[in-house]
Amino acid sequence: MKQYVHRTLRLIFGLFVLALGSFLTIQANVGLAPWDAFSMGFSYITGLSYGKIVVLTGFVIIIIDFLLKEKIGFGTIINALLIGTFVDIIASLQLIPKMQSWILGLIMLLIGQFILCIGSYYYISAALGCGPRDALMVALGKRLPNVPIGVIRGTLEGSVLLIGWLLGAKVGIGTVLSVFGIGFLIQFTFHLFRFDVKAVKHENMADTIQILAKKNMD
Repeated sequence: MKQYVHRTLRLIFGLFVLALGSFLTIQANVGLAPWDAFSMGFSYITGLSYGKIVVLTGFVIIIIDFLLKEKIGFGTIINALLIGTFVDIIASLQLIPKMQSWILGLIMLLIGQFILCIGSYYYISAALGCGPRDALMVALGKRLPNVPIGVIRGTLEGSVLLIGWLLGAKVGIGTVLSVFGIGFLIQFTFHLFRFDVKAVKHENMADTIQILAKKNMD
């Protein structure tokens, strides 16, 4: 049980750090990442906060993941619930201004992306389930075995980016850096922490319940 408490705290900490990094990239004001653009676009037309849209989108995607018979972990549910909530909390503090300078915006974007990658390390290493969007990518990959996973991810992100842009979200150099640069940055971050992401085996909810039930019986 102590192990699960530790992993859950690690998960929540990682999601907070990830949310902080995401908010920094938004406040950089040089262009949004695809899913950020999608959420911001719907925020504009619904009047709901960015964070609430992230939460709602996360749970809609979880339903799709479930219908596609992809495994859902407790971390998947917590991910959907907390990232958007944390972003709204951070925004409400009004401590991080929106950048008006292109240079300062670019610096904030890169800092935000690095912090986001650190959050990803803590979140993923908790091994309590993929995020809703990653699970969707995996589920579609299983349904379309002849299509490279990179094409599936690119199609997903391209689609949500287009929707976000059509709804008024800002697209710019930050968008390009988010799409093409984040992979190199996350690889650097994982190398810095000596973290082998391929060695992580996520638990779905059934696995976690079964393990905890067995431990209680022992």
